[in-house]
Amino acid sequence: MSLSVLSDSPAPARWIARSGALAVATGGAFLLWVLVLQLLRGDLSWTRAQLSLYLHGPYGLSLRVAYCLLALSMSLQAIALQASLSPRARSGVVLGLFWASALGLASVAIGDSYLPQYAPNLAPAVHLLSAQAAFLCVIAAICLQSWYFRRDVRWQAHARRAGWLAAVAFAVLFAHVVLRWGPRGLGQKSAIVLIVAWLIGVGVQLARDPGAAPVARSRDNANEPTREEP
Repeated sequence: MSLSVLSDSPAPARWIARSGALAVATGGAFLLWVLVLQLLRGDLSWTRAQLSLYLHGPYGLSLRVAYCLLALSMSLQAIALQASLSPRARSGVVLGLFWASALGLASVAIGDSYLPQYAPNLAPAVHLLSAQAAFLCVIAAICLQSWYFRRDVRWQAHARRAGWLAAVAFAVLFAHVVLRWGPRGLGQKSAIVLIVAWLIGVGVQLARDPGAAPVARSRDNANEPTREEP
């Protein structure tokens, strides 16, 4: 699978760095607002109430907007990351997983804005499927990309940190969804914090060292001829 969103010319390092900075700012603001909502929404238990319950009621609109902004930022960050990586560390599958997760996240926010009123019987199914798609796709994306980081010399130092963070996020999400350990709200929020923290960490690396790679190939095209960097 080729990365058609990337050109064969050198990727613009400035754009990559700005996408990384945007991911850091958006992710940080999202986590901060989620934390503030735990204080503002005294009607909800921060350990038992999952974040989806905060999408309705006081400040619900602000959280739905935050979901959409995070989804947009994640989509742009995924493109920038693939452009920054060396050809052997790129993956069209990872890019697609990030986009699918962003679509699921935005669908949760948009669906919860209109469907409860206009299609109340459909709303729960759309929310459930969208939320599950968002979680499953993003956790697969960060785990796979953390593994592929080892193929890029510039990202090898970050690979171990990213890998551990992705592994812990996977473990927390598995315990929450499959094993159903602990309070429902605390488990889900912990997984979200870890995932967004991974995105912020990668955003920091992109902002510091965009390293625009000139070859628009993914590891999924490993057998196709490529133009190596001089």
